[in-house]
Amino acid sequence: MAHTISVDGATYTVSKILCMARNYAEHAKELGGVIPKEPVYFLKPPSCLLPGGGEIRMPTGIGRVDVETELAVILGKGGHDLSPAEAMGLVAGYAVFFDITGRDLQSTARKEGQPWSAAKGYDTFGPISAAAPASRIPDPHNLPIRVTVSGVVRQDSNTKHMVFRIPETLAAISRVMSLEPGDILATGTPEGVWPLVPGDVLEGAIPGVGTLRCTVAARKP
Repeated sequence: MAHTISVDGATYTVSKILCMARNYAEHAKELGGVIPKEPVYFLKPPSCLLPGGGEIRMPTGIGRVDVETELAVILGKGGHDLSPAEAMGLVAGYAVFFDITGRDLQSTARKEGQPWSAAKGYDTFGPISAAAPASRIPDPHNLPIRVTVSGVVRQDSNTKHMVFRIPETLAAISRVMSLEPGDILATGTPEGVWPLVPGDVLEGAIPGVGTLRCTVAARKP
């Protein structure tokens, strides 16, 4: 099943979701990590995507599951081995994104030197809002970013605190793999990641970009 995303009337097939790790210094510190010297990123599968208003389904026995609220970048063009300025020219729009994370699974994988794919890749672990055209967002590096969990503010920061900005990150990734129309870059989360339980209601907001609301439920056997 192909997963698509629309920006300003154009619809793109999502081929990959690139996610920044430790791109906010305070988030790196809260999880006991170091601030990287170069962009660190990993992949989530397009099958994890969940439209706003949907239900995050938590598998039984997975342990702690966290919400990480992020600014997502939607690409409308592709390219390879780009300069930062060229890379920024690929951007079609922005969205609010929840990088739902099986924290216990991730911690175990890190200790054993294994990849994080299982912790990040469950179906419904990538809720995303409707996209706003890039033309409406003059400066994506100065946007408030906030999430409430069942009415309580858990993350409240600003994209100005990113360690690596969008043009440099896209350029670095493009030296490794070709970027394609419909690719999504999740730019990392600020401090305040929070464990979820069935029954929670998540409401994320980035002014000018949009809002994202989801509920949390236990996955049926």
